[in-house]
Amino acid sequence: AGTIPQRSFGIQFSRSWTGMLKPFHTKGVVEAGCDEAGRGCIAGPVFAAAVILSPKFSNAVLDDSKKLSARKREKLRILIEQEALAWGVGLVSEKEIDKINILNASFLAMHRALEGLQQAPSHLLIDGNRFKAYEDIPHSCIIKGDGIYASIAAASILAKTHRDEYMGKLHLEYPLYAWDRNMGYPTREHRKAVLKHGPTPYHRRSFRLLDAQTRLNFS
Repeated sequence: AGTIPQRSFGIQFSRSWTGMLKPFHTKGVVEAGCDEAGRGCIAGPVFAAAVILSPKFSNAVLDDSKKLSARKREKLRILIEQEALAWGVGLVSEKEIDKINILNASFLAMHRALEGLQQAPSHLLIDGNRFKAYEDIPHSCIIKGDGIYASIAAASILAKTHRDEYMGKLHLEYPLYAWDRNMGYPTREHRKAVLKHGPTPYHRRSFRLLDAQTRLNFS
């Protein structure tokens, strides 16, 4: 549970690296880039992805998912899932988040993504400054790594697009909260819907669902 099935590809690349992002951290090592999406949301799971790219993989558009339009992210998702040597996506539900807190949930989502890889990495590149070690694989934490290394950027795109797709499905179940637009983030529109209609089973009860000025009993 919590792992998205994935395919693995063993494609050889003849292109040389021409993009702005770095192709690897340590030369000659099989690296998996890891990133999460949805950490700051008040509804829905947190997602994470792990991606192993060929050192020769090249794409001039690839970047931190937050810097790209939804259309570009979707196109890159298709490309990454086709051309990555291996990729995996994992999620941790809102109920699990409430039990273990969002930081631990983010680490667990990354672990679940790594479990989905069909090729074992020998080094992990983690976006951010903290991580809970996965098995005995060494890792490097890189602040804003999704704008530095291609594999982390690819992971950020998969985590974001898979989560957006998931929240779009939840929107069909609870359309009053506009999750197809806010994706569970605490926008004014989202919080007004919580104030008016109350929380859903998908809201994170350990998070502040309303503005500090608002008083509402959810029990």
